[in-house]
Amino acid sequence: MSERSVILVTTDVKDIDVYRWHATPEPYIRALVDHADAAPLLVPSYGEALDLRSLVARCDGVLMTGSRSNVHPPHYGEEEHEKHGPFDHDRDATTLALARTALDMGVPLFAICRGHQELNVALGGTLVGEVHEDDERMDHRSPDVDDNDVRFRLAHTITTRAGGMLQRILGPEPIHVNSLHRQAVGKLAPGLEVEATAEDGTIEATSVRNAQSFAMSVQWHPEYWAGRDSPSTKLFEAFGEAARAHRASSSQAA
Repeated sequence: MSERSVILVTTDVKDIDVYRWHATPEPYIRALVDHADAAPLLVPSYGEALDLRSLVARCDGVLMTGSRSNVHPPHYGEEEHEKHGPFDHDRDATTLALARTALDMGVPLFAICRGHQELNVALGGTLVGEVHEDDERMDHRSPDVDDNDVRFRLAHTITTRAGGMLQRILGPEPIHVNSLHRQAVGKLAPGLEVEATAEDGTIEATSVRNAQSFAMSVQWHPEYWAGRDSPSTKLFEAFGEAARAHRASSSQAA
């Protein structure tokens, strides 16, 4: 068996049992191991204390995960409002720079949910808060239930861009997804392409124009259904393939 590619995984900072934890939900880890043939490596949210270029140079890909927290509005030129919380300042200080570093160094990048929003902000875009308050939008929030199969149900469809990166991976048919969010992409960042939209126009996926490698974001949660839903599985397989290709090219260059 070939050596697994190494994927950096972003973390949330949480106060639990009188400790500060840097952690990520298990479904992301499982999807990487089972469907991207990868070895996940969690990156603590230590901001400027981390040498991100050194970390990225030692990996084969970066996965930016979802989270209950939202990107702090001042990062995209808006004033803070308590209703847009909760916030995770340590994560913001790490992930926005991590996204730019990965792209600059040509390392494959896959950004999910909060990661989708972080990528847009990192490249100069904005976010819209509380999209469910817009009468012309669907309510993309998760249902208040304990059963995650219900919470992460495939609730609505998206339409992919003809000939785009996402369509090349998943095919041209409408895709059923499980978007769970209150913030959404507002002004699209320069350098990003819209890969998919929801029925209400919400931007559900983007790719980085002229990226050196796989660089994509999705607003929904393919990690939860990877292995049980074909589009979800294909996304992690494609990311894993890109990470292995990067690893092989880096080995040849060395």
